[in-house]
Amino acid sequence: MVIPPRNEPSFSKFLDLNMLVMAGGRERTEEEYRMLLQAAGFQLTRIIPTSSPISVIEAVKM
Repeated sequence: MVIPPRNEPSFSKFLDLNMLVMAGGRERTEEEYRMLLQAAGFQLTRIIPTSSPISVIEAVKM
């Protein structure tokens, strides 16, 4: 899930907390995904929303 940038209610924020407590992980904002991908040598090209809470994150090798 991609967390929305503003302080609005979102199910993704609940999952972010759940990931942190249960698995030591986290959900991320678009900018955080962009920086993570860039550090791994990729460029975020787009985020595609779906009819579910999950989005498709598309990236290409730099």
